[in-house]
Amino acid sequence: MQDGKRQKGRLILKEKFCLDLNLNDLTLWCEARGVPKYRASQVYGWLSSGCVNTDDMTNVPKNVRAMLEEDFIFGSFELREHLVSKLDGTEKFVYALYDGNIIETVAMRYKPGISVCVSSQAGCKMGCTFCASAKIGFGRSLTSGEILAQVAVTQKIIGERIRSVVIMGIGEPFDNYENVMGFIKLANDPDGLNLGARHITLSTCGLVPKIEEFTREGLQVNLSISLHAPNDELRKKLMPVAKAYSIEQLMKACKEYTEATKRRITFEYSLFAGVNDTPQCAAELTKLLKGGLYHVNLIAANEVPGTVFKSSSPAKVKQFRDILESGGINATIRREMGSDIMAACGQLRRGTIEGAR
Repeated sequence: MQDGKRQKGRLILKEKFCLDLNLNDLTLWCEARGVPKYRASQVYGWLSSGCVNTDDMTNVPKNVRAMLEEDFIFGSFELREHLVSKLDGTEKFVYALYDGNIIETVAMRYKPGISVCVSSQAGCKMGCTFCASAKIGFGRSLTSGEILAQVAVTQKIIGERIRSVVIMGIGEPFDNYENVMGFIKLANDPDGLNLGARHITLSTCGLVPKIEEFTREGLQVNLSISLHAPNDELRKKLMPVAKAYSIEQLMKACKEYTEATKRRITFEYSLFAGVNDTPQCAAELTKLLKGGLYHVNLIAANEVPGTVFKSSSPAKVKQFRDILESGGINATIRREMGSDIMAACGQLRRGTIEGAR
């Protein structure tokens, strides 16, 4: 809040989305605005509960709400569409941001509780050939509060506590590093959502320098890496990031991470028919991961209109898993969820209010 300035006799604060604010920010704002400090806790409580409109803050005076609206962005995180899968009850939420960008968030129901998959960017620069997000273009990175709002607002709509969060939606989290780290801090705040770090999973396509930086953070957040191929030649055809960072470089960073944190890495591996689902690929992947603190999450790739990739058959997926397990690699097959509403892995996309969706 130190970036305020005087203008026309009034303290003008740097414009922020309301959920970017923490309790300390609001306390300083109260001091600057001459508002009793206890109002900071009241406002923060509303924000943490998913309130993005000051009209809902029933115990906050109208004059304080007016000042909040003058200094911060309220009422901009608007639900545009809410879809529910007939297959498994998975819910997709389409949210409009203040500048016209649109993002998608997914809530999945598991036995332990509800998990929410959030987007970190409106669009994605990574250009993975099998992903719907790459086909629409890049808007911008989300703020920490806009990532947080996907949890808080979704939780408010559902009316149930969110148990875990996966940062696996639209965008590359490590391409928005500072705001993603800010989100984790906000989500972990005991005065806010109070979501434990071990209930947060961050997924990256493999930006090696950021994996190294993340290792130094020493967080208890789970790390997941989209791999999708056991060698550079094949990975380059699927993921342009492989042209910048080889599998050798990636695995070196992964080894350093597991040694420093003692935490397991999960490798996401989508199986495409006739592309990366052969027994040879499985054997090569087994050799690559042998002896590491790793787990493989196999995904029968979700088909996306406009791409040439087809999903591997259940028999092929099972065969692939069996080869990994026989080689001593821990592997599971992820259950497909929300495919009938385009809410499954690789199917999310961004757009604009003007209709680019």
